[in-house]
Amino acid sequence: MIRICTSLAEAGYAVTLIGRRWGNTPALVPRPFVQKRLFCFTRTGKLSYLEYNLRLFVYLLFKKADAVCAIDLDTILPFYYISKLKRLPRVYDAHELFCEMKEVVTRPAVYRVWKWVEKHTVPHFKYGYTVNEAIAAEFNRLYQVQYDVVRNVPVLHPIAIPDKQEKYILYQGAVNEGRSFETLIPAMKYVNARLIICGDGNFMENARQLVQEHGLQEKVIFKGKILPARLRQYTLNAWAGVTLFENNGMNNYHSLGNRFFDYLHAGLPQLCVNYPAYSAINNRYQIAVLINDLSPEAIAGGLNELLNNIKLYNQLQQNCLQAREAINWQQEEKKLLEFYKNIF
Repeated sequence: MIRICTSLAEAGYAVTLIGRRWGNTPALVPRPFVQKRLFCFTRTGKLSYLEYNLRLFVYLLFKKADAVCAIDLDTILPFYYISKLKRLPRVYDAHELFCEMKEVVTRPAVYRVWKWVEKHTVPHFKYGYTVNEAIAAEFNRLYQVQYDVVRNVPVLHPIAIPDKQEKYILYQGAVNEGRSFETLIPAMKYVNARLIICGDGNFMENARQLVQEHGLQEKVIFKGKILPARLRQYTLNAWAGVTLFENNGMNNYHSLGNRFFDYLHAGLPQLCVNYPAYSAINNRYQIAVLINDLSPEAIAGGLNELLNNIKLYNQLQQNCLQAREAINWQQEEKKLLEFYKNIF
C-alpha cells in the first residue's frame, strides 16, 4: 500500500490511506500522502471486523473524495455503501481470493458470511485490479468483471550483496494458517541453520508451540513485526528465503506472495512451492528451488540444497539480480497509473 499510495501521490493525486490503530503499532512514518488510523475498542474476533467497518463507514461519510478504493474483502462493505450513497467511482484492490483462504474456506459458517459479502459487492465493482492473471480470471468467471493485474513487487533500488555473516533461513510476512509452519518448523531439525521469522499473524501462538514441542528454541527465532527498512536488512543478509503455501484452497494455489519478490530483489535464492504463478516465473528466470512436497523431509532437503550446493546457489543469486531488472515496481507502476487515468 505504501508503494501504491506513493506512486499515486507523486502522480498528482491527493491520497488518504486508512488503517487501524493497534496498541503496539509503531509511529507513522511521514509519507507523501495522508495516513489515518482508526481506533477500535475490540481487537480480535468477529466484533473487531464489525467495529472497524462501522468506524470506517462513519469516517468515509464525512470525507470528501472523487473515488474510493477497498483493499480486500474485509473492507469492501463500507466503500460499497459510501460509493453508492455519494455516487463515487469504486475500486477493488484484491490482494487475494479472500474466500479461498484457509482460515475462511475451512470454516463453513465464516465462509458463508464472507461469500455473501463477495457476491453482494464484487459484481458492482466495475474497476479493480489484483496480483496475477489466475486470480483476475477467477473474478471474471465468478462475477464477469474484468480486473487488471498489478503485481506487488518492490521498487528497484541499487543493492550490494554483503558477505553473509551467518547462513540463516528467512521467513518474512504474515504468520498465518496455510503457510506450512506445521512442516517448516519440524524440518529445521534436519537443517544446519537458524530459521528467522519476521512477522505476526493468526498462527503465531501455534508456531511458538511447535517450536517448544520440537525443542527448536535455539534454531527458530521469532522477531515479530518490524519496520520495512529494518526488514530489508534481514532480507539482504539472509542466506535463503522461504515461500510456502499449503494447497488447501484456490487462494494459496494461485498465490503470488510479496515475499517471493522481496527475496528476489535482495538477490536471495529461496525455497518455494511449485504452484503455477511461481513456476511460470521460475521457468523463465531460475531464481528458486521449487518443491512439490511440503513434508518436513522435502523442505529440509530443499533448504540443505541451498545451503550446501554453492554452485547452484551462486547461479540462482546471479539470476535474481538479473530478474529484478525486469520485475520491479517501476514497471508495474505504469499499469497502476494508466488504470486510474482511465477512471478519471
